Amino acid sequence: MARKTSHGARRMAAVRVKTAKQRTPSSAAWLARQLNDPYVAEARRLGYRSRAAFKLIELDDRFQLLKRGSRVVDLGAAPGGWTQVAAARSGASEGRGALVAVDVAPMDPVAGAQVLRLDFLDLGAPQAIAAALGGAADLVLSDMAQPATGHAATDHRRIVALAEAAYDFAASILAPGGSFVAKVFQGGAEIDLLAALKRDFARVRHAKPPASRAESAEVYVVAQGFKAPRRGAQAEG
Repeated sequence: MARKTSHGARRMAAVRVKTAKQRTPSSAAWLARQLNDPYVAEARRLGYRSRAAFKLIELDDRFQLLKRGSRVVDLGAAPGGWTQVAAARSGASEGRGALVAVDVAPMDPVAGAQVLRLDFLDLGAPQAIAAALGGAADLVLSDMAQPATGHAATDHRRIVALAEAAYDFAASILAPGGSFVAKVFQGGAEIDLLAALKRDFARVRHAKPPASRAESAEVYVVAQGFKAPRRGAQAEG
C-alpha cells in the first residue's frame, strides 16, 4: 500500500531485488534503491524526467528562486527534470520570461525552453547563451556533477571545480539582484568559491533538500542578491 511523505512523494512497500547471473550485487542494489525510492515513483507519475526535479521544487519552495517572467539559465540540464520545473514555475512554458537549458548531452525539448547542446566552458558559449536568453539572467542553476570515481576527496574537488566554473559563467551574465544555485559536496575545498559568493551576493546559504538521498554528500549553495559588476561576456537587457 502507498502513502505520501510530507513532501508529496509516495512511499511504497519495499521491493526486494535478487542478484541474477547477469546482474552484479552493486547493480542489484542500485535497482532496488530505484524501485523503493518514492521520489522516483512520483517523478514517473507526474511526468518529470528525473527525481532531481523535486530537489529544485524544494529549493524553490524555500528560497523563492523562480520568479514569474524571469530569465533563467539551467547548466547541465539533461535529461531535463530541472528544466521542466523551471519552465512551469517561471512561466516560460506560458511564453513569459526566458529559459535556456544547456548541456553537452542530447536532451528532448521542453515547452518554453531553448535547449542548447554545447559545453558552457567553450570560448563562444557565454555569448551564445546570452543571445538565446535575450538579456541578463535573473537565475543561473547548476546541478552538474562529474561521474564519481569512488574516491571522496577527488570527487569533492571535481564537483567544486565545476561549481566554480559555473559561477565564473554566472558572474558574466547575472543581472543585479540575481541568484545562483550550484551543487557541491560537503567538505572544505569550496572555501574559495564561498569567499567569492559572499563577496558578490547579499546572502549565501547551504541547503540539502529532502529529495537528496540521505547517504549522499551533495548539498546546494544558494546565493541571492547579486551585487558585483558583471564581467566578461555581458548580456544587454
